[in-house]
Amino acid sequence: MKKAVFRAVLAIFLAAVALIWVGWWYSRQPLKVARGAAEFTVPRGAGMRQAADAIARAGVRVYPPLLTWLARFSGRARQVKAGSYEVKAGITPWQLVRKLETGDVSQSAVLLVEGWTFRQVRAALENHPDLQPDTANLSDAELLARIGVGEKHPEGLFFPDTYMFDKKSGALSILTRAYRAMEAQIDGEWKNKDANLPLKTPYEALILASIVEKETGRAQDRTRIANVFINRLRVGWPLQTDPTVIYGMGEKFDGNLRRRDLQTDTPWNTYTRNGLPPTPIAMPGRESLRATLHPEGGDMMYFVACGNGSSEFSRTLNEHNKAVDRCQRNKGGARK
Repeated sequence: MKKAVFRAVLAIFLAAVALIWVGWWYSRQPLKVARGAAEFTVPRGAGMRQAADAIARAGVRVYPPLLTWLARFSGRARQVKAGSYEVKAGITPWQLVRKLETGDVSQSAVLLVEGWTFRQVRAALENHPDLQPDTANLSDAELLARIGVGEKHPEGLFFPDTYMFDKKSGALSILTRAYRAMEAQIDGEWKNKDANLPLKTPYEALILASIVEKETGRAQDRTRIANVFINRLRVGWPLQTDPTVIYGMGEKFDGNLRRRDLQTDTPWNTYTRNGLPPTPIAMPGRESLRATLHPEGGDMMYFVACGNGSSEFSRTLNEHNKAVDRCQRNKGGARK
């Protein structure tokens, strides 16, 4: 009787050892992958078996029940992370389990460029091959409501930067991150702003920073351009900046700004209206925000953008007209 029990226990032990050895051997075997590489997505809330099925459907030559057993036996089945993954031929089942456990997802990136309008931002996100266009059917107002934004106009509210994301993320998630990033940037700069600026709110600073962004052709001129606009706001002069006129024209702008355009009133025409326009006209970057709230000192009231990207600055109208003539002889410039 004792020998029979011993033999049974030994058989069970040997079977367990064999099973463990087979599992260990299987876990180290390189897997074939259709077309050499595969991408798959593990939905949020999915378990190991659903993940294994997604892997097999993507073209990885894996047996889902066995992969699931391996994850459960190793205590990692409950550690599966949602996201998009990319694998190549030769990956082992054990590497797959570890990849799911650590959330080693495949990532992509999208660049939101300084000076872009919100229309350009939406186009970049909704046409990105690795993003789900979950904003495509939303109006601007609906989009802002989804993010939880209090402002009614989206222009300028999003921070230009390179955003990394898991493939198959939604465009809305990028916009939410970009909005939070702009909030943090403007709040930080506003707290440390220069004293006695003619700007009452962070939003006014954002508006002016967007103008500085569009007017700056050379980085070293940024604080001087901001100073001209600050000086004009202080004395009540119109800003007279072409980018605001162009923005107010919208799709009517054909690439040529004419005198009649400067005389046609819109809420953004800073030739026909004093003060700041009602909204930003683009996404300002960090340096434009900083220049707006820390402008270079001085009494310059004019500048002209010259053809080489630089600008000439003047105190008086007479000096400015001479600078305009010089710039126009050198491929032209725009009056300010």
